Amino acid sequence: MTISATTQGLRMGVATSTSRPTVPFDGQVISETDTDSLQVYKGTAWAPVSGLTLITAQTIGTAVSSVTVSGAFSTTYDNYYINLSGGIASADCNLNLTLGSTATGYYSNYSYQAVSSSTVTVGNGSNTTSFTSVGSGSASVLSTHIFLQNPFTAKITTMSAQQFATSTTQYTSNSLGFLNNTTSYTAFTLTTSTGTMTGGTVRVYGYSNS
Repeated sequence: MTISATTQGLRMGVATSTSRPTVPFDGQVISETDTDSLQVYKGTAWAPVSGLTLITAQTIGTAVSSVTVSGAFSTTYDNYYINLSGGIASADCNLNLTLGSTATGYYSNYSYQAVSSSTVTVGNGSNTTSFTSVGSGSASVLSTHIFLQNPFTAKITTMSAQQFATSTTQYTSNSLGFLNNTTSYTAFTLTTSTGTMTGGTVRVYGYSNS
């Protein structure tokens, strides 16, 4: 079949995540309006056609030391990507991540390297109050890339994060860790290690294993 019209397009079935077909067929595609995504039925479950689906976007206020994002995690996805872009910090700082209100049981290893140096510095956190150094802030930018697995399901939550700091000493950093409990979370909080942050947007994306 060839579709060659330049002023028209193919219209998929339109539904929401709660009104989509209850008896779908394998390969059925719909436009899901509440998640702004194309969904395909893969024989046993609906999944986004694209790899990432935007779940929520939280704007950071003015001169705040933390930002909480609610409604970030749900039964829809096992895996999440958190991106922070734009904004600035009042001082060079690290960004720490807390899931829900849990303030214990975070374990992580991290490494960082100045771009002008061949030396890699490593460290770890054992049973700390948050995932530390998952992002950075400076007078130039706020930045983080965080990947979480199983924050909503009743499993141990694993974390990996990458950042590039544009402070007085520019450096790259990687962090890996896990939260040692099986609590189900729907929200998280990013907190500065010192000073405050202003502006920028925290975006949360979900993606499935299938």
